[in-house]
Formats: sequence, structure tokens, C-alpha cells
Amino acid sequence: MRPDTPAENVDHNAEAARLERTAGLYPEDAEALLLRAAAHLELAGARPAASTLYDRLLSSPASLDHPHLVRSLKAANLWEYGHEAEARAIIDGVRAAAPRDPAPWVIVAEALEAHDELEAAQETFTEGVRLLLTDVPEPPYSTHPLLYGRHRVRRMLGAAHDDWDMLADTLHSSPVSLDELHDPKRVWSLGSNNPAELEAEISRLRAELGAYREALSRPFPVAVLHWPEPELTELLEAYPTLADEYPSHATHLSTIEASLRELSSSGTPNLGIVTGTVPSYEAFAASEAMSPGEVSLLPQYATTLAARGRAVEWPPQRGAVCWCGSGREYGSCHGSE
Repeated sequence: MRPDTPAENVDHNAEAARLERTAGLYPEDAEALLLRAAAHLELAGARPAASTLYDRLLSSPASLDHPHLVRSLKAANLWEYGHEAEARAIIDGVRAAAPRDPAPWVIVAEALEAHDELEAAQETFTEGVRLLLTDVPEPPYSTHPLLYGRHRVRRMLGAAHDDWDMLADTLHSSPVSLDELHDPKRVWSLGSNNPAELEAEISRLRAELGAYREALSRPFPVAVLHWPEPELTELLEAYPTLADEYPSHATHLSTIEASLRELSSSGTPNLGIVTGTVPSYEAFAASEAMSPGEVSLLPQYATTLAARGRAVEWPPQRGAVCWCGSGREYGSCHGSE
């Protein structure tokens, strides 16, 4: 959720103001836009203003898509400008709520880690890992930071590797191992007068930065477009040229699941689904000066929805309802196909 832009190259206050204005124009995307605005305010050092945005979201009459994420970001921000007691209370609440999204777990655990609460950070990382990854055959891409963070804290504590640490090692693709990246003695090598030691540390730092940039290069999921049945019916009535693309709603749903599984099997990480509406699609077509009946416009629409924070991760977490809107658990619905 943090913009990867150096402070010296961006007017973060101006960018935050722009995002707030955009949120007013697109209230359906206000949550994602205001979270990005708050991130810019934090980078600008305007932490009280960022907390005001988090409070604005949490007090909104509209239900939030990611309430635990907002609370965890608020807690991390509060602690950074002296409100430790309130931050701890929010962190305890997030942990007790046991969210199924890995991001809140990572944020509150890293907040504890940043303030030298290493044992509590390890416990928090571990709680999240156990909840989200027990009996999961392949950890979703979004859970990798949870495993890496846990590995890092345990390395700092001098804990022996366990099965979760070995899984983190397996998932890590950088040429420099996690053990080396997370070595607490690395900091001492930065003060060395030995050129060989300094060169080795620069190499490790480059590898770590490369892995970080690779993760940030996919800030939004590779998104597949989903139309609920009433929306698809309305879409095809208005634009019959799309009938070949969508022969039936059942076929549409099966195609989505098959496409995502194919992408996953090919090694594509960070997959998601965006849900379209006809008015939104028509507005997007108008902004692109194209006819909504153009098939080539559909993937562009999906990408734009994802960039506006509308994507839902695929596959759903264990026990979560299916993405198709049936109300059934994913494993008993499209996850069983």
C-alpha cells in the first residue's frame, strides 16, 4: 500500500490532495485511493493528517472492503508519532479478529518489529502463517511477505529453522539466501574497512533491493474480468457484438476459473478478479473514445479496475466464499472444478 517513490522526487502533500479529490469523484474506489493518500502523507511526515484519513475511512457509513488493513495501517502510523498505547490496543484487536488477509498481519508484525518487540513480532507472524497457510498446498503470492517477515524476525532472535522457515527459503528466488539477507551481523560489516567485506555487503543489498523491486513491479494483480449474471445479461442486451465472448454466464464463470488456473500453473503470481458493472464499463469506454461493443476494450477495463484497487485475490483463502458470488465456499464451488 506504500507508494514506491523517493520523497525528493514527489510532492507527497500535493499527491495526497490529488488522491483525495479523485476519491470524491469515484466514491466506489475511495478506500483504495484514500489509503494511497494516507501513505503519501506519512512519507511527507504529516502523520496526524494520515491518521485523520484512516479515521475517516473507519467512520464511513459505507462498509470497507479491508477494514483490518485500515486499522493495521492506522496502528503502525500512530506508533510512529508517539501514540504507542493506542497503537498497541489496535494491534491487539487486529490479532484477535484473525483476518484472512495476510496484509494486516504483516503490517502489525512489522510495527512490533520496528519498535524492537521481536518476540511479539514473531508470535504475530506465526499466528498469521498458521491461520492462512495450514494445509494450503501452495502459498498464495500475497502470503510470501508473511513467511519472509517471520523468517527475518526468527533469524534476529537466533531461532532454529522450522518447517515454515524452510518453506520461506524455498519460495525466495533471490540469488542471496534469506539466511544471509536476514543475518543480524550484516550491519557490522557496513563499518568494516575491508573492501572485500564491503563489496560483499553491497552485492547482498543489491539482491535484496532487486527482490523488493520485483515484488513492487506488480502493485496490482493480474486481473480477470468477472460479470455477475444480471450485469452480463444487461451488457449483452446493449452490446450483442460481445455475445461470442460470453456465450453464457455459466461458461463465463468456468472460463474465468480455467484461465486463472492456467496462469497459476505457468508461474504467474499475484492473480486477481475484478467485477464489472455496465455503467462503469460504459463510462470507461467513453473515456477511451471507444465503443463498449469492442472486445479489445474488455482487458483494458479489467486492468483499470485493478489499478483502482478493485481486484480480489485469487484463489480465495481457505474457508472463504467463492469469487463467483454464489455464497458457497470456494472449495465447494468453483474450487472443486
